[in-house]
Amino acid sequence: MAHYLDLPSAVNLPRQGPNVDLTTYAELAVRLANTAAYHEDNVDRLTTMDGLRALVADREHLNSGMTRGDLEALRDLRSEFRKIFQACADGDGEEAAEQLNALLMRHPVHPQLSGHDGQPWHVHFTESGSMADKYAAGAAMGLAVRITELGIERFGVCQAPPCMGVFIDISSNRSRRYCSDRCVSRANVTAFRARRRDGGGRGERPEAGEAG
Repeated sequence: MAHYLDLPSAVNLPRQGPNVDLTTYAELAVRLANTAAYHEDNVDRLTTMDGLRALVADREHLNSGMTRGDLEALRDLRSEFRKIFQACADGDGEEAAEQLNALLMRHPVHPQLSGHDGQPWHVHFTESGSMADKYAAGAAMGLAVRITELGIERFGVCQAPPCMGVFIDISSNRSRRYCSDRCVSRANVTAFRARRRDGGGRGERPEAGEAG
């Protein structure tokens, strides 16, 4: 049975239309959580201002005016987003809701109409406050909407140890288990070698798989 979050009435979730892409806002949460040193290479990708600029290089409304304070704020915030994904992976909808609702209350959205760079008129939900405030508000709102749309079963933690990257599963058969194609390949090679050690799988090749 799917679990859905009961968000507070004070949080008005807008309907997603052609000019409101909340999917990309939800991906900001994934992107931020995955900058931490959870991956096989054990590299923290958010230690410098260059790392911060790389994080938002493709998000025009976030990639200017950033400060060292924004860097530190987002470093603190990423663990909170990861807790939400972990709670979802554990099947604990109440914990996920509690964590996410706290973020929504601390970082409310401030929507504004925008038509920059010749684009059609569209809504930005994060046009107020510091760069970190904008990032947090957009990521939290996008994540809330996607969880209510998809259910907590679609939010997971990579199953290719030692990686602990997070992901949103949008596959048609709810089959995603890994955060990236790299982890899919690594898991397949590990399983193939295990079969070889156990005396089976002679002549086999590692199976192909998908990250999403």
